[in-house]
Amino acid sequence: MSDAPGPPEGRPKRHSPSKAEFDATVADIEAQMRATNERINARTGRNLFVAILVGLALGATLLASLLIVKELFMVFAAALIAVTAFELASALRAAGRDVPRIPVVFTALAIVPLSFYEIGPLTRDAGHWLALLGGIVLVTVWRLVELVDPKRRASGMNVLKDLMGGAFVLVYIAFLGSFTVLMTAQPHGEWWTLAFLIIVVSTDTGAYASGLLFGKHKMTPTISPNKTWEGFAGSALAALIAGVLLAIFMLQQPWWVGIILAVTMVLTATGGDLAESLIKRDLGVKDISTWLPGHGGLLDRLDSTLLSAAAAYALFLIFT
Repeated sequence: MSDAPGPPEGRPKRHSPSKAEFDATVADIEAQMRATNERINARTGRNLFVAILVGLALGATLLASLLIVKELFMVFAAALIAVTAFELASALRAAGRDVPRIPVVFTALAIVPLSFYEIGPLTRDAGHWLALLGGIVLVTVWRLVELVDPKRRASGMNVLKDLMGGAFVLVYIAFLGSFTVLMTAQPHGEWWTLAFLIIVVSTDTGAYASGLLFGKHKMTPTISPNKTWEGFAGSALAALIAGVLLAIFMLQQPWWVGIILAVTMVLTATGGDLAESLIKRDLGVKDISTWLPGHGGLLDRLDSTLLSAAAAYALFLIFT
C-alpha cells in the first residue's frame, strides 16, 4: 500500500496541458490574429501595423526638425516635397503624359528656401509665388525644347496636356506643400505648423478607428470605397478635441479658435484625401508609388496635408 497522498475526495485531478495542446492553442491565437489583421487591412486598404510604424518614424523626424532648428525642417520639407513631386510626375508619365521630371524636382527644391528666407527686398510670400511662376515657365520651356528630338514630339493637344500636367504637379505639390515652410518661417509659426499637422493626423486616426468599428454608410463609393460617414463623424470629433486643446495649451488662443481650426482642417483634409483618390482613379492605380511600406507613396501619406497647409496659413495670418 502506497503512503503517497491522493487528491481529496470529490476534487478532480489537475490536468497538465501537453506540448501538443499548448502548440495548438498558440496556433489558434496566431490564426485569430492573422484573420483580424486581414479584416483590418481589407477595411483600411493597407497594412495598418506597418503603416503605423512608418507614420511614427515620419512623425519623429518631423518633430525633431520642427522643434530643434527651423532650418532642419526646411531640409525635411524640401526632401518630402521634391520626392512627392517626382512620384506624381512619374505617375503621370506612366499614364501617358510626358511631364518633364527634372525641372519639376528643381522647382520643388527651389520653392522651399524662397518660402523660408527673405532675400533682399523679396518677401517670403513673393518668393513663394515667384518660384511657382518661374517653375511653370521652366517646365514649359523644357518640354518645348524636347520637341526638337523627333522621339519626343507629339501633337499640339498632347503637348498642351503635358504642360498642364507639369503645372498641376507644381501647384498641387510644390506650391501647396511649401505653405508649411512659409508658416514655419514666421515668428512662432512652427507651433501653428505642428498644431495643424496634429489635427490632420487626428482626423485620419479618428476616421480609421470609427470607420473600422462603425462604418456602414459609404461616403463616396465611386471615388474612395473605404470612406464612410461614420468615419467622417469620428474624424470630426477627434479634430474638435485636438483643436480645442491645442488652441488653449499650445497656441495660447481662445477655445473657439481651436474649433475654427479643427472644422477647417476636417474639411480640407477630407477634401485633399478625396482629391488624391480621384487622381489615382483617373490614373488607374491603387497607390501613386510603393516607396513607403503600408502607405504606398509619399503623396498617399501627405494628401490630407496639402490643402490643409494653405488653409492653416490663412488662419495663422488672421489670428496672429
